[in-house]
Amino acid sequence: MSLCFSSNFITLHSAKHQGLSVSFSSESSPQFIKLFRVSSIPSALPSSPRELYGPIKSSRERPKLFAALTPSEALETAPSTFRDKNPKDINVLVVGSTGYIGRFVVKELVKRGFNVIAIARERSGIRGKNEKEETLAQLQGANVCFSDVTNLGTLEESMNNLGVSVDVVVSCLASRSGGVKDSWKIDYEATKNSLIAGRKFGASHFVLLSAICVQKPLLEFQRAKLKFEAELMKEAEDDRSFSYSIVRPTAFFKSLGGQVELVKDGKPYVMFGDGKLCACKPISEPDLAAFIVDCVLSEDKINRVLPIGGPGKALTPLEQGEMLFKLLGKEHKFLKVPIGIMDFSISVLDFLVKIFPSLEDAAEYGKIGRYYAAESMLLLDPETGEYSAEKTPSYGQDTLEEFFARVLREGMTGQELGEQTIF
Repeated sequence: MSLCFSSNFITLHSAKHQGLSVSFSSESSPQFIKLFRVSSIPSALPSSPRELYGPIKSSRERPKLFAALTPSEALETAPSTFRDKNPKDINVLVVGSTGYIGRFVVKELVKRGFNVIAIARERSGIRGKNEKEETLAQLQGANVCFSDVTNLGTLEESMNNLGVSVDVVVSCLASRSGGVKDSWKIDYEATKNSLIAGRKFGASHFVLLSAICVQKPLLEFQRAKLKFEAELMKEAEDDRSFSYSIVRPTAFFKSLGGQVELVKDGKPYVMFGDGKLCACKPISEPDLAAFIVDCVLSEDKINRVLPIGGPGKALTPLEQGEMLFKLLGKEHKFLKVPIGIMDFSISVLDFLVKIFPSLEDAAEYGKIGRYYAAESMLLLDPETGEYSAEKTPSYGQDTLEEFFARVLREGMTGQELGEQTIF
């Protein structure tokens, strides 16, 4: 194993996991994988990798692997005993770490004392706007490994170069756009890559951030998520030493905040139909992150699908608008859009896609908008086909009203939505 320093960052690479030696380089080698301990980059060379990276450990017993993993040799790791360890001795690999929820999850894991290995792209954020320095600042306290989850070979090589085992994988991966190809590339393929690589390096538990809307799959990203969920469950069935927790949250606060500043500026609050077509129990990002991290060690969350909402009653768009006007001290001013307009638009787009296949994503975006305008983000009773606010579990303390009040004071900075904004 050798350690290279440059003027901009520290790199770690491994050669057959042999002893440690030190060399200096004025520029990084592209085949090296970059690993950062953001909380404190030392000014002097440490006497051991433990001083630099903290207590990330590896061991020597081979895990059981499913046959389709890879023909390459797996890193030998200990059996599934991580729940008996202290958090400081548990290695948690986080993929999707620079996504909106992923950032909060990394922060919560670090807060609770876990060893966090955060996989990140070299340019992260929406449209790759964040460079490495910004990513390191966002993921302070974690070991940041720049790699590519969409390429299994690259991801496995990156993890192999780290020379450590993994106890738990937490996936916060999600398509930013919801487009057809992007959904399958991220929600299924990249997420599966993280399972395969995690298992190869010893992971015995997988925490998946999914979505409550997969209960009624009408969209491509929902189908992609469900396909991976099924394979994750099958892996646990085939290997009893492996377990999972599938977290299906309701709406995030940020997804309901897109109209706050518009209404503040005097615009009407837009809703479809009478504003009562759908409802949700919104959950804040810190509360959701805390629930996801609970799944790392909580045995009552093992091998379970876990729908989760925030505190308080379910809220319709009408009630959300009324709450916003009350905070502003303004009279209600609603713009009610007939849902049939969306149905007509979708039918036109579906027709045009047959002629112009390049419009496939535009048609899918229309369907996404239609879905969220009419379907509740609540637990669906499979027998009755009805959504139930009462049966949707609640968690956390943050309320949507507090979030609206904060946005009215401070704006939506840091709450950027993805490429498609749906009211």
